[in-house]
Parts: sequence; structure tokens; C-alpha cells
Amino acid sequence: MNQSENVAAEQRAGVEVTKDKNGIEQVVLRSPRGASARVSLHGGQVLSWKTDRGEELLFTSSKAIFKPPTAVRGGIPICFPQFGNRGALEQHGFARNKIWVIDSNPPPLHPNDSEGKNYVDLLLKPSPEDLKVWPHSFEFRLRVSLTADGYLTMISRIRDINCKPFRFSFAYHTYFSVSDISEVRVEGLETLDYLDNLYQKERFTEQGDALTFESEVDRVYLNATDTVAIFDHEIKRTVFVRKEGLPDVVVWNPWEKKSKSMVDFGDEEYKHMLCVDGAAIEKQITLKPGEEWTGRLELSFVPST
Repeated sequence: MNQSENVAAEQRAGVEVTKDKNGIEQVVLRSPRGASARVSLHGGQVLSWKTDRGEELLFTSSKAIFKPPTAVRGGIPICFPQFGNRGALEQHGFARNKIWVIDSNPPPLHPNDSEGKNYVDLLLKPSPEDLKVWPHSFEFRLRVSLTADGYLTMISRIRDINCKPFRFSFAYHTYFSVSDISEVRVEGLETLDYLDNLYQKERFTEQGDALTFESEVDRVYLNATDTVAIFDHEIKRTVFVRKEGLPDVVVWNPWEKKSKSMVDFGDEEYKHMLCVDGAAIEKQITLKPGEEWTGRLELSFVPST
């Protein structure tokens, strides 16, 4: 099947390939009930995830830059091969800045990852420029799928095709849209140790029954449970973040002062976003030649009281 036949087949299956104003391909997934997700080949990044009522569940800044090689501020950037800023690599790695391709012949996944879902498979391989700053050959396959209920799943498979092992850190840096950050609480992180990036990565233990927000937060919760819940009291909605292969959870909100220092972020937009990431940061993933790692993120939502 050639690329045009592949695109036509995807469109019949509720998957539409379009282009943004810069000519970059995007893939729109639609569920039978009307939910949708929009994935850009710029970064393999989910930019929009809407309920069947058209409610946007992800935050994207009004000042976001949609032109490579700048990363898009919002949605779900994929941070690989590092999260953070160290060494010669750019902050949060290069995967979120690259143009991915539609993978027309991916290795098979479990049938449960296909049945009843509309999905797209994307592929990223390192460029010669990437290999200069991070000299490791890999294949990064990403499946983004939408269920009939409008739930979003992302499955990342990273294979070492090197002749030597390599290590990496990783995060689905998910920007959730919230009505008012002061009305939000996060549950599932109770009693966990976390590294606080506002205090030179000093280690603390979470004391509260739930995490609420009154100032800047930038933490990596270690060995977190597989499910975290985000309660938005004002709009009475709960979003569940379920993860596999990702031991850590990042929680970030820049608050007022840092918001004003970011050129691609509105001064007041911190009030309407919260990042809660499935991640592997403290203990890096190590792959031997031929080995493959899988990291899964499942996002769902329900009305709450």
C-alpha cells in the first residue's frame, strides 16, 4: 500500500490527514460519538483532545510557536532522550522539535491496542545532526489512539539499533486545561517522595491528602502509583492519568513570575493549565542493542460532583 492509499484507508477509518498553516501534516482522530484528537507530525505531538461535547481537555498557549525547530508550548510534548537540561542536548531532548513520519508498516501491537480504536502510528529516527549531539541509533515508534468513549492512549516504543547500550529519560509532558488552578486538586501522590526543582532537586515527602496549588510547583514524584486523578471542581470534571513503564510523575505550574519570563506563554495563562506527566526521570532507562522499551499513557475523563 503506497502513502496515498494508506492515507485514504485512514480517512475511511475515522482518521484524517490535514496540514497546518505552515504546511506541516496533522492527523485528526475522531470517535463515533464525536470526541477528537489532533496530532502534529511536528514533534509527534498531540495538540488537541476534545470530548464528544467539544470541550478541550488540553492547554495550548495563545503565544505558542508552531514553526520548527521551536517546540510547541502546550498539548503533549514528548521529551526524549532527556527530560530537563543537561549536557549538549537541548532542554527536554530533540524528539519534540523534529518532523516525524506516518509509519505505514509498524511492528504489531497487542490486538487490544487496535480494536475499537481510531489510531495513527508515527516514526522518528535520528538525523545526522541528532547523532552528533547524541550518538545513538534508535527507532521511536508512537501510536496515538482514541477509543469510542473518547479516551486517549499514547504508546511509545523505543528500540536500540546501536551496537552499544544507551540510556535516556522520558516524559509525556502533558498540559491539561483547567478552569482555575486554585480550584484544582491532584490525588494519587500522597506520602510519595519527590524531588523539588525549586530547591535544587532536594528530596521531600508529600504530606497532604491531595495536592493543591497556591504558588509555583515543579516536582518529580518518585515511584508513583499507576493512576493519578486531577479534579477540577469548577467544571465538575475528573481526568485520570494512567501510566505503564513510567515510574515517575512530574507536576508543574509556572505561576505568575515565571509565566512573565516565557516568550511563548501568556502572563495569566498559568491560571488555566497544569502539567501532570507520566515520566521516567530519576532512574534512566537503559537499552542494550536490539532491546525495546515501551511506555504507555492512558488519559480518560468523567463528570465529577
